[in-house]
Amino acid sequence: MIKLAKREEQIMQVFWDLNKAFIRDIIPLLPDPKPHYNSVATIVKILEEKGFLNHETTGNMHCFFPVISREEYQQFALKDIVSQYFDNSYPRMLAFFAKEQKLTENELDEIVNIIKNDKV
Repeated sequence: MIKLAKREEQIMQVFWDLNKAFIRDIIPLLPDPKPHYNSVATIVKILEEKGFLNHETTGNMHCFFPVISREEYQQFALKDIVSQYFDNSYPRMLAFFAKEQKLTENELDEIVNIIKNDKV
């Protein structure tokens, strides 16, 4: 898997929300300034070549759908960030965010509880 460019990620976010869509359906859901149809079509083609999207043909139109889930990409992107900025240390990353966001003891306890409950 490879890291997506900003606009590619924005387009994938829409596809992940919709699960399946024609290009004309996603343009209104993209942030302003809205890109031109041809620009979106080009990026969608690139995303298909990268293996993030696939399509099925309906008449003479393509309906696109994600091949890679949002969760799969989140895992990849997080591993990339941890690798690049935190020497592959998740505790360092969590400590950075806790300190940076000035989390309270209650918020830290809540995080620990979430982690424990997800492991059960």
